[in-house]
Amino acid sequence: MANPTGQQFEITRGNARAVVTEIGAGLRAFEISGVPYLETFAEDAHPPKGAGQILLPWPNRTKAARWTYRGEEQRLEVTEEARGNAIHGLTRHREWTLVEHAESSITFEIEVEKQPGWPVPLQARITYDLAPRELTVTHEIRNEGESAIGVGVGAHPYFRIGDVPTDELTLTLPATRVRPYLGDQQLPYGDEQDTAGTEYDFRDGRVLAEVDLDTAFGGLVAGDDGRFHHVLSHGERSVDVWAGPDFKWVQVFTPADLVGRGRAVAIEPMTCPADALNSGTDLIELEPGTSWTGGWGIRVHG
Repeated sequence: MANPTGQQFEITRGNARAVVTEIGAGLRAFEISGVPYLETFAEDAHPPKGAGQILLPWPNRTKAARWTYRGEEQRLEVTEEARGNAIHGLTRHREWTLVEHAESSITFEIEVEKQPGWPVPLQARITYDLAPRELTVTHEIRNEGESAIGVGVGAHPYFRIGDVPTDELTLTLPATRVRPYLGDQQLPYGDEQDTAGTEYDFRDGRVLAEVDLDTAFGGLVAGDDGRFHHVLSHGERSVDVWAGPDFKWVQVFTPADLVGRGRAVAIEPMTCPADALNSGTDLIELEPGTSWTGGWGIRVHG
């Protein structure tokens, strides 16, 4: 049986190590001095619950797998059969082409062809670059077609701090707005609201015990460096999931049953929220022949 994530590529820098997969160009491992800061999975296994996958040309769900482009209905493949939606884009199960593999960095690219439900061809690149205590992920998307189109990108990593139980970690988010999860509706997100005074206010940090989220946060407030900082911490140790200014949304997902971990937490930087192909909210508009570049990363403290 073929490896479901293809060839595995390791990069190292000092005591830092990461593993990136050929299928999906996903992030399978990130550790420093042997301490894991990312939930991993076996190299001969499928990524559980989207672990480490890259989501483009849209993150999250497109309702009913349909959207409209220049007055014409587009019908995507239904990839979330239980709800009838198209989820997490077109590239996470495809083989990416290796462009360059150095000791501490690696670059892949992929062509997103014109196809049913997606009317404009794209080229995408991703680069993972290790520093001694940081991993930077840079995305580039180029419009290879003859008409403009709006796109989105996101990532689906699950984080940990060594062997500390997820319920003992504190989550801090710079979010002033939220789209709550509504359960089993077709597109399970409620109307956007302020986080102040609600259970969705994580600006001062909250311990994850008894917190249940599959929730999109917006209204992010940037730090002095112009980046958004989503932080998991435990005592003096922390994982800073930072994101550049175009990553205006973050999805947080706390499943109880991640394979190999049980209770887990995904912190998903996104340039747009769910169903953005229909709403147009924060899509990156690409004219023919133009490119967009943006990034996010993981920095470990303590």
